[in-house]
Amino acid sequence: MSIRRASLLLLPCLFLAGMLYLKGRSLPAAAPAAIPASADNWGLSFPTEGESPVGNATAADLARYNAYYLGDTGKKVIYLTFDCGYENGYTEQILDALKKHNAPAAFFVVGNMIETAPDIIRRMAADGHIVGNHTYHHPDMSAISDQAAFQKELDDLAALYQETTGETLPMFYRPPQGKYSTENLKQAQALGYKTIFWSLAYVDWYVDNQPTAEQAYSKLLPRIHDGAIVLLHSTSKTNAELLDDLLTKWEDMGYTFAPLTDLPEAAAQPNL
Repeated sequence: MSIRRASLLLLPCLFLAGMLYLKGRSLPAAAPAAIPASADNWGLSFPTEGESPVGNATAADLARYNAYYLGDTGKKVIYLTFDCGYENGYTEQILDALKKHNAPAAFFVVGNMIETAPDIIRRMAADGHIVGNHTYHHPDMSAISDQAAFQKELDDLAALYQETTGETLPMFYRPPQGKYSTENLKQAQALGYKTIFWSLAYVDWYVDNQPTAEQAYSKLLPRIHDGAIVLLHSTSKTNAELLDDLLTKWEDMGYTFAPLTDLPEAAAQPNL
């Protein structure tokens, strides 16, 4: 399989203000330890199935900026995350499956999701899940060098969440499109956010071309690993239909589920 195709399989769908989503983009091969100085897409490679993938930057280098793509790699633990660009009729089914398994998750939402589905946002919070900041308008944040403009995208989303739920938005941020730069990581850190990438994803975002359950399992089961931060999309019909069974399969493999608030400090993480 080519590097382009292998990388493309790991690029998340990125929804813009409702019904738009971006087509897949090519990702570079995994880079050495240093974080690229220029804006780039987050990308992964999987040298060995069942083990932690290699990212564009190491966990240790990301940790300098309170950024993560892996959790505790010394435990059979999974951190579930969902990107929520808009409500496609499946989020409550996903929430039901999470509740059945007592599995905490983080939902990274944009302004449109809060505006059009406030009751679901309130349920996320009431069910004890983290609602994270995916920015208000879902722009390419790596193209924003001005700290005030960068902060406004995050502050506007946080203000809308507080207005909707009466609660303070948890300080977790996921860059739209997985696009980042060292400057972005510093900007988010200065605002008190943890930047959350991912170590496992699959092509689940094309709403008119959804994968079969078998196709989903072929990526999500052999590639799961200790400390995985899993990215799924709440707009996916396949995800809604298989999540209950998927969580059961992971549990049968010995995994438990933890919230992002349990992410270890860099000094406590093994194998960095």
